[in-house]
Amino acid sequence: MSNIWQVQDAKARFSEMLETSLADGPQIVTKRGVETAVLVPIEQWRRLQQLSRPSLKELLLTPEARTEVVLPRREYRSRPTVSFE
Repeated sequence: MSNIWQVQDAKARFSEMLETSLADGPQIVTKRGVETAVLVPIEQWRRLQQLSRPSLKELLLTPEARTEVVLPRREYRSRPTVSFE
């Protein structure tokens, strides 16, 4: 079986697509001929997530970490002035 599924086939045979994903790896879903989504086993997803997330050490050693970070401040409404006459 191919690893590319049309959306209507993926919906109708989701259990089969899931089993194929676990056995053969990622399964691509197309919508109107355009690759739209991928079904991957959870272990592979977690591994990809971990690889894309830098460690704290890597963040601190990057040149960008040495730049000043300016966080946006909330705008506060000023109170109306009260005169004590």
